Amino acid sequence: MNDLLSRFNKAFESKARLNIMSVLMVNDVMSFNDLKDLLALTDGNLATHLRALEESGYIAVEKQFVGRKPKTTYRATEAGRTAFTDHLNVLEAFIRNM
Repeated sequence: MNDLLSRFNKAFESKARLNIMSVLMVNDVMSFNDLKDLLALTDGNLATHLRALEESGYIAVEKQFVGRKPKTTYRATEAGRTAFTDHLNVLEAFIRNM
């Protein structure tokens, strides 16, 4: 049991980060505003969690202009997809062994 606990990925311990990665696993790309609306997070809270996931290499960020408006989009990286899948597998194993 302790072995399973040690294999949890700390990057996904936050509910917000778990939610962000869940959304990005089933959507190729999501904009900042779409994530904010879907997850009901404030700008600052969402930005903080996105930055942490980006620094971990789990998401990629693209900034562009659409017309004259800035648009920031996010996608899960291959490393992020692997890490998140591994985290879910450990979580499932933990639950089954309880």
